[in-house]
Amino acid sequence: MIKFTPILLAILYALAMYRFSVWRTGKELDRKSTELADPHLKRLTDRLAASLDLHRIPVYVYEIDPVNGLAAADGRIFITRGFYRKFQNGDVTGEEMASVIAHELGHVALGHARRRMIDFSGQNALRTGLIMVLGRFVPFVGVWIANILTSLLSARLSRADEYEADAYAAALLTKAGIGIAPQISLFRKLDALTEQRAGMAPAWLLSHPKTGERIAALEHLERKWHRPI
Repeated sequence: MIKFTPILLAILYALAMYRFSVWRTGKELDRKSTELADPHLKRLTDRLAASLDLHRIPVYVYEIDPVNGLAAADGRIFITRGFYRKFQNGDVTGEEMASVIAHELGHVALGHARRRMIDFSGQNALRTGLIMVLGRFVPFVGVWIANILTSLLSARLSRADEYEADAYAAALLTKAGIGIAPQISLFRKLDALTEQRAGMAPAWLLSHPKTGERIAALEHLERKWHRPI
């Protein structure tokens, strides 16, 4: 039992830190967010809501400049002020904004926040176990190796979540009569919108898949759904 005590402590510590992070993020979102009131976007979110048999889908504007969308652990959907500004300036269409909201709804519907808590706890336990084992054979370097391996695992799991949310959004957009095209067109703009350069890091180190790979996955789904039976 003594041998496993550090691992159990690592799990408990990870759970506590995750819950604290969720609480702190929730407070930040409460303080810096207001519900979106845009007639054009509401018409589109109402179409998404109807496809899900919901009365409406509230969306909130998070008052920060970086272009992003996010789903809070409590299920609320946010777009950043920077992203909404791109829509207001005509850089992003309403349908493309709807595809972001649909993607974040996918994270909520598929339980990714809860899965992330479990993953985070497991990764912390794995890191601790690897440090214990590798530290015996390669002191100091073992800690670095353990951190690299768990970071790779975390990135891979995060990429899997993104693909799942993309597929959910594609299905929802298709059902709502909006289609996948806005989702793909937004991805083609993504690097420019977020002011990031493609190829800055290898895909296996990124928490999100490469944009081209996400587009290819969506095009594959579209071909499969429209394939004659």
